[in-house]
Amino acid sequence: MCASDRVSVTKITDGDTLKVIYRGDKEGVRLIGIDTPESRKNAKAKKDAERSGNDVKTITALGKEATKYTKSLVRVGDEVELEFDVQKRDKYGRLLAYVYLKDGRMLNEEIIKGGYASLMTIPPNVRYVNNFMKAYKDAREHKRGLWK
Repeated sequence: MCASDRVSVTKITDGDTLKVIYRGDKEGVRLIGIDTPESRKNAKAKKDAERSGNDVKTITALGKEATKYTKSLVRVGDEVELEFDVQKRDKYGRLLAYVYLKDGRMLNEEIIKGGYASLMTIPPNVRYVNNFMKAYKDAREHKRGLWK
């Protein structure tokens, strides 16, 4: 793992986004390399519905499942470590990070392994793309999580 920052989780926003206290400020953290379905009706949920052929209600139901899974791995008050890649923030100002749980497992990868996220590779933040691809294929093959 590269240089990292230890932070405290204040909220699990959805399956791939957290709120943390980072250097004294509340910050949003977008998990690098993964994409979970939206848990609320919004423009992205509509776009995902069109792309997938599902309706928005189905997309948001899957998003709620993914959020529940993420909450089973990390809880409010947990201390986690953030590892940054090439870009530290996205266009919305959120931190972009690989998040490590107390036991050393990477949250991003665990969500993929559990079958609750698709890959979302956005260069230049591609440090673990091969690990994520392997975990994604395995989850799909073994019909875990949302792939049941």
